[in-house]
Amino acid sequence: MAPWRKAMVCGLGSSGAAAARLLRAEGVEVLAADERDTPEGRKVAEALSASGCDAVLGAKAPPGGRFDVAIASPGLPADGPFLSGIRRRGIPVLSEMELGWSRFRGRAIAVTGSNGKSSVVKALSECLAAAGLRAVPCGNYGLPVCQAVLDAPGADWLVIEASSFQLETCAEFRPDIGVLMNVLPNHLDRHGTLEAYARLKARMFARQRGGDVALTPPEWRERFREWSSGRGRWETFGAQEGLDYVYSSHRLSGRGGEGAGIEGSYFDNEVLGPNAAALFGAALAAGVPAGTIGAALRDFRPLPHRAEPVGEIGGVRYVNDSKATNLSAMIASIRMQDRPVWLIAGGRPKETDFSAAVPVLRERVRGAFLIGEASAAMEAAWGAVLPCEICGTLDRAVAAARRAARPGDAVLMAPACTSYDQFRAYGERGEAFRKFALEKG
Repeated sequence: MAPWRKAMVCGLGSSGAAAARLLRAEGVEVLAADERDTPEGRKVAEALSASGCDAVLGAKAPPGGRFDVAIASPGLPADGPFLSGIRRRGIPVLSEMELGWSRFRGRAIAVTGSNGKSSVVKALSECLAAAGLRAVPCGNYGLPVCQAVLDAPGADWLVIEASSFQLETCAEFRPDIGVLMNVLPNHLDRHGTLEAYARLKARMFARQRGGDVALTPPEWRERFREWSSGRGRWETFGAQEGLDYVYSSHRLSGRGGEGAGIEGSYFDNEVLGPNAAALFGAALAAGVPAGTIGAALRDFRPLPHRAEPVGEIGGVRYVNDSKATNLSAMIASIRMQDRPVWLIAGGRPKETDFSAAVPVLRERVRGAFLIGEASAAMEAAWGAVLPCEICGTLDRAVAAARRAARPGDAVLMAPACTSYDQFRAYGERGEAFRKFALEKG
């Protein structure tokens, strides 16, 4: 990228602040602007001002002036009024993820998809580290990419979780290894249709060259190859025979004869096994021996709030999957349980049709306790196949589930919704569930 003299950074969250710091370290004149004016934003603006940046809070329109580039935080829609106003002035808009990647001198693995990205990024980072390589998890999980570059300029690998929001404003981003986990209905309130959302994911592969690797589920390979025109080596993964990387019970295998045992690991089940096959292919492409990958996966500890057992009380297991913020993630979470389930779901919905969950609810769930804004819609969609109780708040839902559950059952919080109607973030909701679950009934 050509050197810039003056840049606008749009958004003062962690990504925007990291971009501003990286640009200032290069001697670029930076104006950071945010549509919001919050106490947290004022603290960030004060810190950036101390480093020589200008900062504008409560900006209802892009600040005036001449800029060589605008760096976009992922929270800002690419076609929203703020970034559209910048483009109309002829200023190129670039994602924070691409800015950080462009300054990195090592290699990059990027993981995108609807569900399961963060755990795969964490596991890949641990596989690389077990092989003696310095890997930094970043992007939508871990550090902002710009901060990772500032903190670890000599790392061997960036392992980037790439969201559709970040890919909206990418132009030249090119991972050495790209992984598409899955494509399921998600963020349709922002992207409109499933195809538009999937095409954004495909942009991650568009700049790949012949020596790069593109890993996808088999059902998406041809569409992604067509949409992206990527020239990487397209490979497939999953749980069926004949793919390049395959999960079968307790084991991963590659077409080249590589194999690794993962018995007892977090990934050794029908839901997460295909994810393990994807990361197996990516880690092998990065030069990690198969045995090292297997050992790292057997030692893997899941991230908080992702199908996380928080305790067993009176023979009832309580499982926190607060990160299951869409219907597909909730269905997968239910399928992962090896016990009859009492489900806690609800919150602020991303989707309007909850009927796709009916088959798994009928098969595996004994009752649902519903919270938040989605309660009525969930009861309407599910009430004919299982008992549903609208509880309103999470503490009431946990108490009701405790009364209903019997030894050998699981109480699973997998909301299929965001937390923003009652909590600031999914992590806060998960911690609240942990607290209520461990309280004495």
